[in-house]
Amino acid sequence: MPHILILEDEPSIAESLVFVLQAESFTTHWETLAGKALAYLQTTPVDLVVMDVGLPDMTGFEACKQLRKFSEVPVIFLTARGAELDRVVGLEIGADDYVVKPFSPRELAARVKAILKRTRVVTVPETVSTPSAGAADQTATVNTLINTREFIIDNDRKLISYQQQPLTLTRLEFSLLQTLVAQPGRVFSRDQLLDALGINPDAGYDRNIDGHIKTLRAKLRAIAPDAEPIKTQRGFGYAYQPDTRQ
Repeated sequence: MPHILILEDEPSIAESLVFVLQAESFTTHWETLAGKALAYLQTTPVDLVVMDVGLPDMTGFEACKQLRKFSEVPVIFLTARGAELDRVVGLEIGADDYVVKPFSPRELAARVKAILKRTRVVTVPETVSTPSAGAADQTATVNTLINTREFIIDNDRKLISYQQQPLTLTRLEFSLLQTLVAQPGRVFSRDQLLDALGINPDAGYDRNIDGHIKTLRAKLRAIAPDAEPIKTQRGFGYAYQPDTRQ
């Protein structure tokens, strides 16, 4: 049963979230101060955090920065500030979604389920036969990796290596690069990439994809300055084009 931490100092909002999330069979824990929530997160497993931006002891942005020092738990920001810059800042410091007040608690519950569906999926093991002399075939379990000439993606460990060097990626960057590399040559629109990330394309984040692509390209160029594995298809979107040079 997924466990959700609610960090919100307005009781009416927090109580409505507790009600709707528990109705969806989630367990919840409510805190009003970021400091107490961070202490709770260091000792208690949590599947997702719903975090207000305007908190009494520190901003949700600062709390998320501190959280990212020790945890990659998904975060949904709640805020009364709907400016594009605020949304961009929230996503860039490690949030998975951004909901502007006033909002529908049921819509937020749907967003929680969408993010959990994406982030809690693990690689499905394959069962293979390994023959042994004089005995029936035995089965062994192996983990499936995405392995190309340039990239190795370990879904279980949430690691991506490029040119045999591990990349330091945020959760969104990992999911974005994983989506592109898994289907070489396919052109993804911004809306399709948002959908793959579990973000509602109608939420106004489509241009944020450009920023994440720019950051990913910078990290890849730091390893291979002359390579450009992520191509822009003007008017359509982005695609991973494998390097075919020998």
